Amino acid sequence: MKLDASTYRLSEAGRPGQIGLILGLLGLIAGGAGYWVDSEQFFFSYLTAFFYWFTFAIGGLFFVLLHHLVAATWSVVIRRLAESVMATVPFMALLFIPILFGVHDLYHWSHAEAVADDVLLQGKAPYLNFGFFALRAALYFGIWTLLSYLLRKISFKQDKGEVQDFPHKTAFISAPGMIAFALTLTFASFDWLMTLDPHWYSTIFGVYIFSGCVVSIFAFMILTFRFLGKNKILTETITIEHYHDMGKMLFAFMVFWAYMAFSQYFIIWYGNVPEETIWFIHRWEGSWKTISLLLVFGNFGIPFFILITRVAKRAGLMMVIMPIWLLIMHWIDIFWIVTPTLHKHGYHISWMDPALTIGIGGIFFYLVWSRFIARPIIPVGDPKLKASINSLSH
Repeated sequence: MKLDASTYRLSEAGRPGQIGLILGLLGLIAGGAGYWVDSEQFFFSYLTAFFYWFTFAIGGLFFVLLHHLVAATWSVVIRRLAESVMATVPFMALLFIPILFGVHDLYHWSHAEAVADDVLLQGKAPYLNFGFFALRAALYFGIWTLLSYLLRKISFKQDKGEVQDFPHKTAFISAPGMIAFALTLTFASFDWLMTLDPHWYSTIFGVYIFSGCVVSIFAFMILTFRFLGKNKILTETITIEHYHDMGKMLFAFMVFWAYMAFSQYFIIWYGNVPEETIWFIHRWEGSWKTISLLLVFGNFGIPFFILITRVAKRAGLMMVIMPIWLLIMHWIDIFWIVTPTLHKHGYHISWMDPALTIGIGGIFFYLVWSRFIARPIIPVGDPKLKASINSLSH
C-alpha cells in the first residue's frame, strides 16, 4: 500500500477491498442458505445485520452534513472517508429489498387477519400497510441519496478548483439537508424497528437510534485511520490531535446514547402505561435480562470511565480497543431491539446472525474502500486543509 504524495491517492491500494468483497459474498451465501432452513429467523437476522451497517452509512451522512453546517476546520482532513461511507446509501437501498420480501415474517401489522382482530392496528392501518411502508422507504433512500450525491459532487469539484464559495454552497445544501435527515431517520427507525411491535411507541426512539449511528461512524473512522497509519499512510496528516478529537466525539455520543436510553426507559417506567412497558418487560424476561445489563455496563459504564480520560483518547492501542468494543456493543444493541420480537423469553443467537452481519459488512466495506481509493483520500482542494492538519485540541 503506497500513497502518491503529490495527488494523495493510493497508487497501491492493497487488498482490503477484495478481502471485504470475498467475505461479504461468502457471508451472504451462507446466511442466504438459512432462508431455506428457517425463513422467519433469516429475515430477523437479516434485518439486524442490515440495520447495523445502515447506521454506518447514515452516520457518515450526518458527519458530512454537520461538518459543512458548522464550517468546521479540524475535521476537513478526515472528511473524505465519511464521504466514502455515505456514498454507500444507494447500495443500502438495494440491500433493503429483501426486507420488503420479508415484511410478512417481520411485521405483525402486515397480517390482514391480525388487523381484523385488533382495533389498535385498524386505527394504524392507513400508515402501517405494505404499500405506504415501501413508498416511505423509497422516499427516505431518495433523500439520503440526493444529499450524499450533491455533497460528494461539490467536494470533488473543490479538489479540481471548479467551485467558488464552497462554504456557502455546502451550507445551502446542509441546512435543509439536516432537517430532512432528522425527519427521515426518525421515521425510518419508527418504520423498520419500532413497528416490529406495533402496539409500542416511544417519541425518543428516533434520537436513540441516531446516537448509535454517530457512535458507529466515529468508531469506524478511528479504526480505518489506525489501519492506514499502521501501513504508513497519512501518518503526518492524521495526527494524535485528530484522534483525540475523534475520541472526544466518540465519548460524547456514547454518553448521549446512554442519556437517550435512560430517558426512554425512565419516562416509560414512570408513566407505567401497559402499551409502553411491555416492550421493556420482554427485554427483561429470561436471558434477555443479561443482554439488557450488558448494554448498561458494556455500552456505557465501562467505556465511560475509560474514554473520559485524556490519555485514553490519545493512546494508540486504546483507540483501537474501545472503537472495536463499542461497535460490538452497537451490534448487540440492534440485536436487542430486533430479536425479542421473535424470541420473547430469552435471547437466541442463530448462526445466520454472524453470517449475514459479515456478509453485508463485507459488501459495505468493499463499497467504502473502492470509493475511498478512487479519489484523493483527503480533500486536497480545501483551503482549510493546512489548518486542519495543524489543528490542535483544546
